[in-house]
Amino acid sequence: SDVKLYGWITIVMSEPKPPTPTPGDTYKGWLFKWTNYIKGYQRRWFVLSNGLLSYYRTQAEMGHTCRGTINLATANIAVEDSCNFVISNGGAQIYHLKASSEVERQRWITALELAKANAANMQDESGGGCRNSELQSTLRTLNSKVEDLSTCNDLIVKHGSALQRSLSELEGLRVGADMGEKIRQVTERATLFRITSNAMINACRDFLSLAQSHSKRWQKSLLSERDQRIRLEETLEQLAKQHNHLERAFRGATVQPSFSNPSLGSKDGPSGKGDASDEDDDNEFFDAMEDPAEFITVPADPKYHRRSGSNIMSLASSAERRRTRIPDKPNYYLNLWSIMKNCIGKELSKIPMPVNFNEPLSMLQRLSEDLEYYELLDKAAKCHNSLEQMCYVAAFTVSSYSTTVHRTGKPFNPLLGETFELDRLRECGYRSLCEQVSHHPPAAAHHAFSEKGWTLRQEITLASKFRGKYLSIMPLGSIQCLFDKSNNHYSWKKVTTTVHNIIVGKLWIDQSGEIDVVNHKTGDRCHLKFAPYSYFSRDVPRKVTGVVTDKDGKAHYVLSGTWDEKMEFSRIMQSSKGENGTEGKQRTVYQTLKAKEIWKKNPLPEGAENMYYFSSLALTLNEPEEGVAPTDSRRRPDQRLMEEGHWDEANAEKQRLEEKQRFARRERERESVKGTHQDIYQPLWFKKIEEVASGETLHIYKGGYWEAKEQGVWDMCPEIF
Repeated sequence: SDVKLYGWITIVMSEPKPPTPTPGDTYKGWLFKWTNYIKGYQRRWFVLSNGLLSYYRTQAEMGHTCRGTINLATANIAVEDSCNFVISNGGAQIYHLKASSEVERQRWITALELAKANAANMQDESGGGCRNSELQSTLRTLNSKVEDLSTCNDLIVKHGSALQRSLSELEGLRVGADMGEKIRQVTERATLFRITSNAMINACRDFLSLAQSHSKRWQKSLLSERDQRIRLEETLEQLAKQHNHLERAFRGATVQPSFSNPSLGSKDGPSGKGDASDEDDDNEFFDAMEDPAEFITVPADPKYHRRSGSNIMSLASSAERRRTRIPDKPNYYLNLWSIMKNCIGKELSKIPMPVNFNEPLSMLQRLSEDLEYYELLDKAAKCHNSLEQMCYVAAFTVSSYSTTVHRTGKPFNPLLGETFELDRLRECGYRSLCEQVSHHPPAAAHHAFSEKGWTLRQEITLASKFRGKYLSIMPLGSIQCLFDKSNNHYSWKKVTTTVHNIIVGKLWIDQSGEIDVVNHKTGDRCHLKFAPYSYFSRDVPRKVTGVVTDKDGKAHYVLSGTWDEKMEFSRIMQSSKGENGTEGKQRTVYQTLKAKEIWKKNPLPEGAENMYYFSSLALTLNEPEEGVAPTDSRRRPDQRLMEEGHWDEANAEKQRLEEKQRFARRERERESVKGTHQDIYQPLWFKKIEEVASGETLHIYKGGYWEAKEQGVWDMCPEIF
């Protein structure tokens, strides 16, 4: 042990010695932290600030990954020997630490004791932070008002008695009959005033007594609730860590049975030392719910079947060479709980998040990814039958979700005025433009047109809520598709996306809900149902079913498949009411022709698991291109830095851009106060209209972008980066 201790001293002495701590200072330095009997003590970077002791594997981790934190206000600090000491918070967290020398250990003990004293004092003075401060302020205000009420009561008593005496004196005077009558009226009113005042005085006295007797009890109860919430948060965090630790131990025992893992016990070794916060791993969570199928399909008579060719889609051949790789995603540990625990129930678009949550694409680029299976719309444009065309449009709506199955990263929130163009006119026959048209709520407008005879436009606002163990993302807004030849006009909305296992385990995505695709010209309709994932369901996961009906409600086609793999459609020859299903619902039985494949997911590129699971199209979206607008997402410095693996620099740049956007917003609001009744912000390439056919109000493309690009004139573009 002497040799090891000498090694530790040598390592630490190579670092500059920190100064002796003073009250209020942030104190940082290297300490050795016990992990388990396999790894023993491991060198960690500790930071003491604002009454919290946090640690990291390296100094570089400070910008993105905290391994654990103890609140010193309620912590115990114990010295074991000349170099060792222990910090605990009542059992949930215990840090066994070793300094390089007795002098260094004493520096840390001094800093920790000072921080603990300051934190305890702050807690007593403020009542436990912001909420307690608010509570104290409210109680002080209430007490002040009660005192005012008491003073008023005293004045009413005093002035009421004086008034009564004056009136009694008036009654003794000898005056005329009229004057006597007047005095009697005043006396009666004074008597009523006295009775009412006495009633109010008694009520106020009761209120004052109750308020004074209960205020201390209320305050104590609120403080108790606060402490209980903190303990629950700490317990939940510790349970999450223990869960991951046990999983890691289980997998270690399965894969490498020759090694025993001490983390399987209740403690990390005989002395109870250890903390599972250095690692994070996989887990899956399943809901237990199942909805019955709404209909059953059976094959129709074989005489109806005809031979048909394969409908499998192929990748478009690229006329231009585009990139097929991006830098691999850095293997950074991310403690989601440490960031997300304060976000429960909140709207995440209003909470600044580090790029650790992101993938290196903006929401505008994700919106453009809906066009990956543009060939479905090309085929729909060739259809002569509107009901068959509806099948292709419905398959297109489903295909847009296939890119999300492994994509747990959050896209960058676009800045107001940010744009993204996707020019695939030569390769695929279409052009696409997106613009961020609103900041709060965040809304993006999208316009795409194709030489094959279709136009796609959409306006999407994302609402998101963190519910504790999962995150719900609800897209609000409308998507519309118009076909030149037939003038058929379709519209639909998106379903809810849910990200599971936020706190512990492996993140996984589910899509659930219902979509009605409507043809506003003919009245045709397709009702699609995305079944939520259920562990107990006999159906295939991620199942989607749909029925295409005409304006009279008669069913013509059935669609079925999964949103992550493929969809098939079958023509209905006959339908009838079947037997009752669960809950007494009568299901429809459709006799159909043989199903045809209408859409199949493109395979992911090689190495996609190291590149955020991007599809071949997604890999090209952030590729630098000449001639795009200065507001294009490809020019975002924070997104570019993240793609290149420089996450710390990306976080700093992201904060700069967000502050610049906030400043620009304040300037616009100042300008709007000058008396104009116009909107504060007007998009550059889109304008808001009420669309007649669908009755939706949305932003549509007003033209000019591609002409400006051709001329290379971007003077009208705002400076947002």
